[in-house]
Amino acid sequence: MGISVTGVKPGNTTVTINSKTSPNISKRIPVTVKSRNLLAYGPAEGNGLTATVNTDGSLHVTGTATGQWHGLSWTFPCPVQGTVKLSGTSIAGLSLNIKCLDAKGQQLGNQMNLGNSVMAIPADTVSLFLNVISTEATPTEKNGDLRFQLESGDTAHDWMKPDNTSLVGGGL
Repeated sequence: MGISVTGVKPGNTTVTINSKTSPNISKRIPVTVKSRNLLAYGPAEGNGLTATVNTDGSLHVTGTATGQWHGLSWTFPCPVQGTVKLSGTSIAGLSLNIKCLDAKGQQLGNQMNLGNSVMAIPADTVSLFLNVISTEATPTEKNGDLRFQLESGDTAHDWMKPDNTSLVGGGL
């Protein structure tokens, strides 16, 4: 006999299981429901761009990048192995990509962009490097919101705020 619990929204709760046959047997089990969005990001400033986190967890980017391929970045532990999908919205002139890094900080495999959004995380990946960079030869001013997510599997679901939106980033 098994018990199945389905999370409705991210957060913490406790499930209480009571025995039908023995009224003195009861068990309380803490349960944490995590976001399906595996990314981690937060405030960042560098290379002419500034990112702040909106109340809904999306990322607000303003400013003018100091050059093409310059922007903002965050590095965080890789939360999964296997196939992942990157989906979301972008701001014209900015590119979002993720690189898999080994224990020495070296890139493994190809980077993931919103355009080539399904890939397998290489086996030796220990962290992910997320960056938002200007693709414009002469960068223009930006002021917009990004809602993007990385999730296990190969199917995109509706955007969900990641669990960690307080990771401080920097310039790239």
